[in-house]
Formats: sequence, C-alpha cells, structure tokens
Amino acid sequence: MRILFVTNPFRSHLYVQVPMAWALRNAGHEVCIAGPPDMADVIASTGLPGVSIGEMLVLEEKVMQVPPIEGATGPADPRGLRTGKSVQTDFGWGDPYIEFKDLISGVRGVFYPDSTVDDLVSFARTWRPDLVITDPTALPGAVAARAVGAAHARMLFTVDRLAQLRAACRDRLESEGDPLRDWLQPLMERVGSEFDESAAVGQWTLSPMPLYVWRPQGVHYVPMRNVPFNGPATTPKWVYEEPTRRRVCMTLGISHRDANIEGTSASATELFDAIADLDLDVIATFNAKQLESVPKLPDNVRTVDFVPLNALLPSCSAIVHEGGCGTFASAIEHAVPQVIVPNDFKVEKWWGSVAMANAAESRGAGVYAVNAGSLTADVLRDSLKLVLEDPSYAANAAQLRTEVRSMPSPNDVVPVLEKLTAEYRTSRP
Repeated sequence: MRILFVTNPFRSHLYVQVPMAWALRNAGHEVCIAGPPDMADVIASTGLPGVSIGEMLVLEEKVMQVPPIEGATGPADPRGLRTGKSVQTDFGWGDPYIEFKDLISGVRGVFYPDSTVDDLVSFARTWRPDLVITDPTALPGAVAARAVGAAHARMLFTVDRLAQLRAACRDRLESEGDPLRDWLQPLMERVGSEFDESAAVGQWTLSPMPLYVWRPQGVHYVPMRNVPFNGPATTPKWVYEEPTRRRVCMTLGISHRDANIEGTSASATELFDAIADLDLDVIATFNAKQLESVPKLPDNVRTVDFVPLNALLPSCSAIVHEGGCGTFASAIEHAVPQVIVPNDFKVEKWWGSVAMANAAESRGAGVYAVNAGSLTADVLRDSLKLVLEDPSYAANAAQLRTEVRSMPSPNDVVPVLEKLTAEYRTSRP
C-alpha cells in the first residue's frame, strides 16, 4: 500500500504520527508525509519521506489575522475562570456551535489557504495513495482521499474535540448552517464527490489515548498505544546520572513556543517560585524567550532548551506540564506522577489538557492543579508536594504504565489498517 500522512504545522502533532508511519514502513508499505513548508526540516529529521504543500504559513503572523467569529469574544471559559478548573464537557463561550465555527474559521484561515488545498489534491493525484491518514484538523485531507478513491482515516494527537463539537451542535448544523460543509462541499464537487460525515471524522479514527481518557461516542475508533517520539536530539550525559535528590521535570511543551504564541501558558516566575525552597533537582525545558521574565533562577533549577523526555523521565519523581499529549504519554510510559496546568489559549484546554488532567487525577496518578491563568506559586507547591509525598501517586502511575503497555502497538495495528483500507478504498477515478 501507499499511505499518505497529512500533518499540521506543529512538531508535537507530527511526532504522534511518526511511530505509526514507521510501523507501516517497516511492514513494507510506502509512506509519505505531507505538510506545509514550515515543517519540511522537521519531517526530514524523522527519516521518513516528505513533501511540502502550499505556502509558508508563519503561524505567529496568521494566528492574529483571523477575524473573530461573532460570539467568540471575551474569556472562552467563564466557568473555568471562576473555579480555576474546567471540565471536558464545557464549551468555549458556553456554546458548542460558536466554538465549532471558530475552529473551522481558524483551521481554514491559518492552516489551509487555497494554495495548500490545491497542492495537497494535486500531490494525491500524482502519488496515488491507497490510504490517507490525517491530523484531525487536516480537514482537506478528506478531499485528497476522495480525489483518488483512497480510504480516509484520522489519527488523533489528543482528545477528539472535533467529533465532540459536531455531536453537541448537530441540530444547529442542520438549521443554522455547517461551516465545515460550506468549506468542503465545493472542494468535494471539484473531485466528483459529496460531503458527508466521514469527511469530518474519517472512515475510522486511530486513537492513541488510553481508554480511561474521555472520548465522544459515535466514532469508529481503532485504539493504539502512543509510543512517545521526542524527535532527534543529542542528550547531555548528566541526564543519565543518578540524581542526588528527587528530580522533577517542568515543561510547557513545544507547540506554542515554536509558533511564538504568547500569554497562554503558566508563568515561568510562578513555576519557579513554587519550587525555590523545596529540596529538589528541577529540570526546566524552557528556552531563552520563556525565561525573559524570570529575574533570577532558583539554585535548584537547571534549564535546558530541549531534552528528550524518554531519556529524562526515568530519573524523575514527578513532572509539571500543561497537558500536551506527547508529554502525557511519556509520563505514563515512565510511570511518573503528573501535575497538570492546562494553558489558557482560547479553547485549547479542551483539546486534551483538561481530559488528561481529569483522567490522571481520577486514577490517582496526578493532580489537575489549576488552569494557567489562575496559577499561583502556593497552588503549584501544594500540588507538587502532594504527588511527591504520597506514595500512592507513584504506585498508581505504575499501574497506568502497565495498562497502556497492554494496548495494541503501532506494529499490531498495521494488519488492522490493511484490512480497513481494502474495505473502504474505492475504484480509482
């Protein structure tokens, strides 16, 4: 088979796809990854073939250029602002329809200008994939699949918020208009097809989320283990040395810092104030820009721009992070108790951070401390001390590792994809 992966301009999204892509390649299938030119070097660094589609996106500029949707103004989480925490069944601005319209406007305006969609369809017609696997917001990938009669699957990088939104506002999509249909239907007609629900949620969906993480009903999910991939890096030797005291990792992820999206994450100053007087060895994966506001680093903090979590976490007693899927998976893989502080960028907290924080907390393997905008040093200190001093958190984290290792690996999923592709692939136009 030929399998075309379509990724969006975030390393963290691509890195979730890489183990599955390599499993297919190792099984003898041809694989290619399509993404914007912004991702060309990152795709090349995975060792997999890639192709650039469309123009440079320059996210830090485009994110600010998308006009707001009516109703999508002010705080996106009024309940979370009152309580300091959110729940997965909340919706931005209290309305799933407004949130869905905002999502489609952003994806279309930032990730998929017309030139990118045209390039993607043109490449599919040239390369002729049998299966197209898309990031859940790489929505024009469905058009590329239909253009060549390929099967179409999604691969989640986190919680399936898009399916949740469509289910929550389905009646209004019929009565008030479906912005996704309005966008994709003309594109589908150009390739001799019609918009249907599989264009939104795929013919099936690969889900790298543990089964105890919340997900919506009504979607054909194929569960698989998230094998953490941290990208190429040279690991400093000190990472492998036995720490002289308990070690804690602090990270704010890589997606927002790559795109220079400011004002969304926990304050570095608050994070460091929380641990300054604790007897810990703190490793903070912050870059220079993230440290600009910190007047002085505590003596117990070592900063490093990047270090592979699969190398660092085996020596850690806890991790503080904002709920990114890759970080969450790495923490489970190494049985590390988690303190999660979801970021406050619009509605992103419901694209994984909240569901994963709730899951870790409900299973006794972590703490949902507070949303980033409500974080204080005292709250974080208390949360971190709890997971470090109560041995049940480490024991429960070890149980989660056992459970996740029983999930199908990417290698195990390859025969499933072969069977589903044969079932859904149509005759070639």
